Amino acid sequence: MHGLMGSAESWWRLMPLLTRRGYRVLALDLPGHGLSPRDPQLTVERAAAAVDETVRFLAPGQPVSAIGHSYGATVLAAVAARLQPELTVYVDASFSFAGGDDRRTLIAAYARDRAARLSAHDLRRSRPFYSAEDAVVEARAAERFDPSTSAALSCGRDESWTAAPGSIMIRADPSIWVGDDDAQRLEQSGVTVRSIPGAAHTVWYSHFSEFVTSLPEMFGEA
Repeated sequence: MHGLMGSAESWWRLMPLLTRRGYRVLALDLPGHGLSPRDPQLTVERAAAAVDETVRFLAPGQPVSAIGHSYGATVLAAVAARLQPELTVYVDASFSFAGGDDRRTLIAAYARDRAARLSAHDLRRSRPFYSAEDAVVEARAAERFDPSTSAALSCGRDESWTAAPGSIMIRADPSIWVGDDDAQRLEQSGVTVRSIPGAAHTVWYSHFSEFVTSLPEMFGEA
């Protein structure tokens, strides 16, 4: 599951690695992203329910491994108890949403962010670690992103979720989403935390080899 303003295509470099290892990959567009329906009343729990319904429809009764980035990781934390993944991987996520925002103000802010990401050329200039294909994929994701759907996430009450013991957190180091204190708390709760120095928030875009190597459980030993 991709992050906010991303899409299923954000995983384009990782999906072939998984299929070669025998996985069937379900890369989902979360509500308001990519080709998925819009939902102006969206909550994380509604997004989690959509994920649960989709996975149960496409892979009924099948064992699941799951990976989520940022917002997608928060959705994964909300749905994990229902999906019961054999392997759960979170990427640079805080597992919380602060509520109480003004809807119109937030929609306008998301619209500005979207507009700033519509050009693949500009994305590569602002994010030099993007490959040409990364930039095209993320510009297309921005074009399909619905500000109204995502704004709804922060207009209700404060909400937070937890990662179950045995799951894995891959974080950038330093990270504005998973600080050192957060990492320590996660480890104390039974979550394995692995840090990739110098990585961007979209860790696999900036440090692809290091990201793959950090997850032998999913991608195999280096």
